[in-house]
Amino acid sequence: MKVISTNIAQPTTFIWNDKEVTTGIYKKPTQEGIYLGKTDVKGDTVSDRKVHGGVFKACYLFSADQYPYWQNLYPHLDWSFGMLGENLTVNGLDEKQLTIGSIYKLGNALVQITQPREPCFKFAYKFGSNAVLKQFVDHGFSGTYVKVLEEGEVKINDTFQLVEQQPNGVSIFQLFKLLYAENKNRDHISLLLNNDALPENLKKRLKFFLK
Repeated sequence: MKVISTNIAQPTTFIWNDKEVTTGIYKKPTQEGIYLGKTDVKGDTVSDRKVHGGVFKACYLFSADQYPYWQNLYPHLDWSFGMLGENLTVNGLDEKQLTIGSIYKLGNALVQITQPREPCFKFAYKFGSNAVLKQFVDHGFSGTYVKVLEEGEVKINDTFQLVEQQPNGVSIFQLFKLLYAENKNRDHISLLLNNDALPENLKKRLKFFLK
């Protein structure tokens, strides 16, 4: 797997329900690499730290392989890498193979797979369609957030290479489907509750599903 674009955003504002909202979803490719810090990407906009940024969402990766799917659905949009809000566009990234807790070497950084991205109203606003939220959930390929174990620079053509596989891991794809499934996989929930790579707020949601 290889990084084909590094992306950051300047703050963008828009009006939503008569209120001004700031977002960092409008990411654009950079000419240089980006630096992965412990809680965010240096120089990137994180507008709402309740749902973005932080230790378990320090950087967001999305697969270049999924771009044709979205471009086919929304051909009228102005397409460039970073369109899905990712900091890093990675060729060959497959959420079905990314197990939560697994560790990867990414440029000069060392990162750990933590959780999928869940779409919100800002994503719908950018695409100009509320339908995109259900489309994103149904498609299932959410991209992944990572925890930065060792800070470092990442640039185009750097590899995303497995260092340590999480044993008995649940994949990002499986967790994303689990969050929206009517019938929850209790075995997956049990595994996830014992995985230190998952943040406590998400574990609390999963515990609720066991009731």
